Amino acid sequence: MSIPERVAVRLRVNGEEAALMVPPYKTLLEVLREDMGLTGTKHGCELGECSTCGVLVDGKPYLSCLSMPLDLEGREILTVEGMSADGRSHPLQIAFAELGAAQCGYCTPAMLLTAKALLDTDPHPSRDAIMEALAGVLCRCTGYLKIFEAVELAASRDGITAR
Repeated sequence: MSIPERVAVRLRVNGEEAALMVPPYKTLLEVLREDMGLTGTKHGCELGECSTCGVLVDGKPYLSCLSMPLDLEGREILTVEGMSADGRSHPLQIAFAELGAAQCGYCTPAMLLTAKALLDTDPHPSRDAIMEALAGVLCRCTGYLKIFEAVELAASRDGITAR
């Protein structure tokens, strides 16, 4: 039996349905970047160790480099591009910008999404809860302090869970 060159996959990404024909060996990371043009999701180690490829699936952090699109049909996938609504940045994006919580920015999309997942379940987390939630997303530039402060700032503002 031969492996098909392309398979049909239906994904729900950032609130929109997408029907694609992709090679069956492509990961979600590759499909998001190469087939859907959503380049906010980053290639990192591609081994599931750095989390720069992080997206949310059904509201939970998920490693797109280890995920196959066919396994995610019918589930809600959120990338950093989907965080803004009605042309307005998400409060986390605003707080990160205000505090300079990104240097090179490579880990920032995964940091933002992971922080969003945390705030969606715990609108007022402790510093320890923030540190634990973000521990899997590796950053080589910032030392994390400004990132933690940006999450705290966003959590302190009204309306964070409404988005």
